[in-house]
Amino acid sequence: MKRIGDIITSVFDEKNMEKADGYSVFFSCWKDMTEKNNIPSAAAHSWIKSLDNGLVWIEVDHPGWKQILQTKESKLLHDFRYRFPKMGISGISIMLCRPEKAKSECTAKIIAKEEETVPVEDFHEESPVTGDRAYEFEYDNIKNTALKKLLMRLEKNLINGNT
Repeated sequence: MKRIGDIITSVFDEKNMEKADGYSVFFSCWKDMTEKNNIPSAAAHSWIKSLDNGLVWIEVDHPGWKQILQTKESKLLHDFRYRFPKMGISGISIMLCRPEKAKSECTAKIIAKEEETVPVEDFHEESPVTGDRAYEFEYDNIKNTALKKLLMRLEKNLINGNT
């Protein structure tokens, strides 16, 4: 039986990995973008939801933040285009999400950020099946650090029953 890391490594070639890295950077750049445009507080109340057909979808948790972002929309669009020229970004759409959804997604974003701060070297969780620390060597063949962290976080969530 092959390990998931071996399968994923064989499926993705370097070209696809570079593209995935680009998307990873894209979705994690929001805080920097808001700081650059003098609205750093907006990052705590908004997030990039998706990129679809050249349109950047941004969700906010309050109408006031939507208005603030709309005043900076042209500058944000310029920054997205400058920073990610190969993505063909043509516009920004800012939408208000439902309050219960906003709260859960904001919480999920905070948890995700906290998990990202754990260095890969420090993540050696004990296996729930065997009781040993087998995870340490399973990821050694994965050269891409972002993919390695993502797989470790996925494994941790699966072990903890988070779906």
